[in-house]
Amino acid sequence: MAKIYCVFNQKGGVGKTATTTNLGAGIAKLGKKVLVVDADSQGNLTTGLNIKADRGVHTLYDVLCGQLDVQRAVFPTAYTNLMLIPANARLAGAEIELVGVPQRELVLKKNLSSLRDSFDYIFIDCPPSLGLISINSLAASDGIIVPIQCEYYALEGVSNLINTINLVKRGLNPSLDIVGIVLTMYDSRTNLSLQVAAEVKRYFREKVFNTIIPRNVKIAESPSFGKPVIYYDESSSGAKAYMSLAQELLEGEHAYET
Repeated sequence: MAKIYCVFNQKGGVGKTATTTNLGAGIAKLGKKVLVVDADSQGNLTTGLNIKADRGVHTLYDVLCGQLDVQRAVFPTAYTNLMLIPANARLAGAEIELVGVPQRELVLKKNLSSLRDSFDYIFIDCPPSLGLISINSLAASDGIIVPIQCEYYALEGVSNLINTINLVKRGLNPSLDIVGIVLTMYDSRTNLSLQVAAEVKRYFREKVFNTIIPRNVKIAESPSFGKPVIYYDESSSGAKAYMSLAQELLEGEHAYET
């Protein structure tokens, strides 16, 4: 049965989509069956995997609005073991259309539950806001992976993030917790990155993954080629870091289970 993790931070530009894309692709490359869900109306996860969610293509919007069985929204990607539920700009309309739906915060959870037996992992790429789509993603998840960039104001909004998680735990998903913090955009040449990394580790302690994602041009380039960085340039520092993160997540869960 699949573990469902959302990649979430209310702050934008922290590497959520890059982490969802490459962590999902990395775990798939390690032999696990993975589904990545694009829950952001910008559709960057979708285009980053070279899927064109044009008019007529089934997307998460159709699923959330009750127009489509979720199984029909699952698309194969070019990569073994990696599947995608795409999104496009129409998803923004779901925020409005779900308002009058009973148990509207649990629509995504109900849909993904039917996919659990088909995958080992499901990763949800959340939008950088606390709307109904993000609440659905948190309610549907077994845990949260939080990317935090190693830049000024990195911890800005962390208290709001924790408050949001606690609200969802109390009202919708009692077992929800942070699985791990991913430090992203790290530049070892700068004191700022070193200081931010130290501060994040001091705040979150053992929740911080050992693997740190460096600031790397290949990570930035790869979406424009419709490829995860681990396939775009597997020798790059970014690709090696995301493969290490995938391995760390798998090993951490194995240690927990045993």
